[in-house]
Amino acid sequence: MTGSRALQPAAGNAPTVRHITCYFDVISPYAYLAFERLPEALKGVSYSVAYTPVLFAGMLKHYGQLGPAEITPKRDWTYRQVLWLAHSLGIALKVPVSHPFNPLPLLRLAVACGPEGQGGTPNRYACEIILRHVWCDGGEAGDAARYEALLQQLAPARDVQGEGVKAQLKSNTEAAIAKGVFGVPAFEVDGKIFWGLDALPMLREYLFGSPWFEGNEWDGVRQVVSGITRTR
Repeated sequence: MTGSRALQPAAGNAPTVRHITCYFDVISPYAYLAFERLPEALKGVSYSVAYTPVLFAGMLKHYGQLGPAEITPKRDWTYRQVLWLAHSLGIALKVPVSHPFNPLPLLRLAVACGPEGQGGTPNRYACEIILRHVWCDGGEAGDAARYEALLQQLAPARDVQGEGVKAQLKSNTEAAIAKGVFGVPAFEVDGKIFWGLDALPMLREYLFGSPWFEGNEWDGVRQVVSGITRTR
């Protein structure tokens, strides 16, 4: 990955499997780009990933924030930046006809593709199909006919409209917020949260044992005092 040093495991040490939780919402182009780049970021690491669908809007509501697409200049910049990032990274990306859109049907589909009782975490194949459905052909993400074709292709074992699936998505979102997740994509490992596409090099260095993470910088930032509080 650009910006990361070539850290390698110590010679003679057996690789330790690192368990990573990837929180994502299909509405986020950064989540899509990070999903596509994750295998490269984890090259050389022995790992497992739990792809966990969450509702980004639920996080925005919890923290009292507007989404990037709800602020007009930021919305325009977001689309420009992700198109440039996709170009520079060699990843196919086309912005959907309408954005933002209601991601709930696609998020519930993702949950329904995962096994019951394990957080509704779908495998990478299902996530890839759903994310590329949104971000690769420039169509209407919520189009009923396209959704039906996607449903037939993935053939989830669980009922997409079932109360169990709906409850699992809500539970995923609440659990993520409880752990300090505030946006997507986010990657949790060893209780640490790495947020965003641009955090992948940082995540990689942590997984390869960079000594930086043994210092005070990670937790020390909590000691920074807020000098002013803006009134809404």
